[in-house]
Amino acid sequence: MMRVLQHREGLRHRGASGHAAQESPEEDVGWTPGIHPPEDPLRWGDPFPKAAHAMLQDTQMRRNLKYATGTIKAKRQMRVDETPDWEDLRQAASEIKNYTMAHLPELLDQMERNVRARGGIVHWARDATEANEIIYNIVASKHVDEVVKVKSMVTQEINMNEYLAERGISAWETDLAEMIVQLADDMPSHIVVPAIHRNRSEVKAIFEARMGDAGKLDDDPRRLTMAARAHLRDKFLHAKVAISGSNMMIAESGTLSIFESEGNGRMCLTLPETLISVVGIEKIVPRYQDAEVFAQLLPRSATGERMNPYTSFFTGVTPSDGPQEFHLVLVDNGRSDVLADPVGHQMLNCIRCGACMNTCPVYTHTSGHAYGSVYPGPMGIALTPQLAQAWDHNDPDSQMPFACSICHACADACPVKIPLPEIIIDNRKRYTDYNHGHHTIPTGWDIGMAAASKVMRDGKLFGEVINQGHMARPFAGAKQRFGFLPLPVLSAWTRNRDVPAPPAETFRQWWEREGKEAHPEASTGKGTNPVGKGAGPSEDQRTASAHNHNDQGSHVTQSRVATSGVSVASAVSGQEGEQ
Repeated sequence: MMRVLQHREGLRHRGASGHAAQESPEEDVGWTPGIHPPEDPLRWGDPFPKAAHAMLQDTQMRRNLKYATGTIKAKRQMRVDETPDWEDLRQAASEIKNYTMAHLPELLDQMERNVRARGGIVHWARDATEANEIIYNIVASKHVDEVVKVKSMVTQEINMNEYLAERGISAWETDLAEMIVQLADDMPSHIVVPAIHRNRSEVKAIFEARMGDAGKLDDDPRRLTMAARAHLRDKFLHAKVAISGSNMMIAESGTLSIFESEGNGRMCLTLPETLISVVGIEKIVPRYQDAEVFAQLLPRSATGERMNPYTSFFTGVTPSDGPQEFHLVLVDNGRSDVLADPVGHQMLNCIRCGACMNTCPVYTHTSGHAYGSVYPGPMGIALTPQLAQAWDHNDPDSQMPFACSICHACADACPVKIPLPEIIIDNRKRYTDYNHGHHTIPTGWDIGMAAASKVMRDGKLFGEVINQGHMARPFAGAKQRFGFLPLPVLSAWTRNRDVPAPPAETFRQWWEREGKEAHPEASTGKGTNPVGKGAGPSEDQRTASAHNHNDQGSHVTQSRVATSGVSVASAVSGQEGEQ
């Protein structure tokens, strides 16, 4: 636990709610101190390997995370199993998002026209700085010192709460989990369930210490929820300005939508006089009909519900009904660069359901805080390096694509069929290509690869090296496995992995021995065509084999051995065999 506390202490900054100076040790306040909002929400803390190692020491967090992700994952699977057209919905969603990204400029123009036609005001922000300036200027013009918020990932991404706090404006989170995170001066660790790393005992302690009007509580979920409700009700009734995001915009009508489970979104969308919606430019679909598809996929994937308890659609300004001033802030913040990438652009299809995180074996052991970004888990390691253009090895975000076992569980869970492993592998390639071309001093990896390439490009030299491998067997111990090897390149691989000892006989040695036993004449060199030191088939055998192959209609080619998984032997014989 001490290692975790030291790791988090190194990340501390003063948060929007101003509790940082009052922070006490864990044993005094009743919860593990959080990670305070950083200056850059896309890039904070240590690189993933070091941060993950520290987070793995937090046994309480790991228990909380295992229970929560396991519960959500099981509920999601129940909903998937009862939906007969689940795969058809996934395919439809994928095609809708692909069409949307291919026509994004036109759809955004259409969205702007329709919002303006219905009394709204549209702002375009190229980056986080512009977005925050726009939001602040609108809020300041209303002469208020606080606003209420609906849960919004893009406002987390641009650090809006901290920007407003520095200028004397408090942005109060009204989503229960986001409120827990804010009161604890913490960072979210999941995009759907931000306080997933907290249990109810910790929530009780946070409410008692930070809510002000909570009084003495117990850890009964209903009592905790009622305390939060009473605390927030006053905020709702007095707020003049609200800030929201949007799960999806609908271009054909200029409509925005909020999918939520608590009703706080509905309060923010209807009670204040002014509403500001801050939305990433990719969160859009062409038609209302398209929204029907996502309304079925999103709740099942995010929280295991058939439908959201509260689903709100709102369009422009309606006289005497709801906010009388509506602003839409469209945020780019690196998305145009992502859209231009031939592989990475597929991440803009993401609907922020979090299903990939709940099924990821890396995330479920380390939590979102290990990733150093508001976007953790598989979707985070696919998206964050692109948004931040984090390819230099000195950038902590550059290590994120390697926080993945490429098990494909995330791709199977994604409701819009984003090929996450493909994007993550491409991010690794971009990291490697960038650093290979930008290093003036060779790294240990560069030296190791250069030495390996010299050996591997020379067949004779390669054979001689691997034939000497058996000399290491006596050092492998009774289990014939090597543990940590403090050598360049090998140290990184063996730090967490065992390596089998080299075989007593290499393949080349086996090939040479088998060839001599099958063809004794090989020892004299008659009628043979040796490959290296081994004995290959005779000229007559190759001719007979070629004739037989032609008679069978080139079954090797027809069976597409490389992609179908059919064995070479069965392909040559004309029989596919068992798959």
